[in-house]
Amino acid sequence: MTDQAKVRRHAERIRELVASVVRSQIKDPRLGMITITDARITADLRDATVFYTVLGDAAAQASTAAALESAKGMLRSTVGKALGLRHSPTLTFVLDDVQDQVKHIDDLLAAARTADAEVQRLAARASYAGEAQPYRVEEDDEDAAADDEPAADDEPRDGDRR
Repeated sequence: MTDQAKVRRHAERIRELVASVVRSQIKDPRLGMITITDARITADLRDATVFYTVLGDAAAQASTAAALESAKGMLRSTVGKALGLRHSPTLTFVLDDVQDQVKHIDDLLAAARTADAEVQRLAARASYAGEAQPYRVEEDDEDAAADDEPAADDEPRDGDRR
């Protein structure tokens, strides 16, 4: 049974440690403009996944991935010493493509807005295919009003009992 709060604290600490080490200790020229966005650790505290973003094109992302892979041992030992756990968690680096997903969703929303505007434009010029009142009206309004009123002969009077 593991404490979820403890797992969250360790994941946050791993994110801070990796970001600090990447910024100050790794001097690899392949390392681009990197941001450590998130870290997740398993409940047994053995495996950690570190998410990162890189500013630049696919070549910059590939070179940064190679630089992180080569510095994985130093990062793991630093994280293990700082956390004080019996076993240092293995680190896995995953490129966080949130920005690409956000751009894709924005494009989809823009396409939906365009389609909605087109539907509104077509609806403004639309007219009924048939008559405005598609249902048959059997009776005239005058006949219906006369049928609703009771006849004067049918009404019982107060003193009159049948």
